[in-house]
Amino acid sequence: MEARRFRAARLFARGESQAGVARALAVTPMTACRWYAAWKAAGRQGLKGAGRAGRKPRLTGPELAGLDGALRRGAHAHGFPTDLWTLPRVAAVIERRTGVRYHPGHVWYLLRRLNWSLQRPARRARERDEAAIRQWVRARWPAVKKRPPPARLAPLRG
Repeated sequence: MEARRFRAARLFARGESQAGVARALAVTPMTACRWYAAWKAAGRQGLKGAGRAGRKPRLTGPELAGLDGALRRGAHAHGFPTDLWTLPRVAAVIERRTGVRYHPGHVWYLLRRLNWSLQRPARRARERDEAAIRQWVRARWPAVKKRPPPARLAPLRG
């Protein structure tokens, strides 16, 4: 968009009319009029883009990259009793590393920017014996599994 406005400035400087600029750049005459007024008042600088919209991020790119590396080291490395990341734990690590406080509910937006996804740990007993489970499924399960009753054939009428 800014490149188009700068092209309009070059055309205005060559003496092109507002209508001619509107036709050449496929914009409305009103847009060309606004561009002309801005160009007349402040030159090419008047046609520069306004910059980013909205609030600036509270964490810089290098801070986010550092956070990603810190999270990859695991929760144990940050003094947590288990290696499970929760949003409050991530918020605590962010505050410790950068001094920026985030609400745990907002931390999820940062994690998505870092391409992290929600993963829930499987709830399995530590004593689980995979070999014994496979053996049970192979040998015992077919014997206890309910089967539909055999289909009865109705006598043919006719």
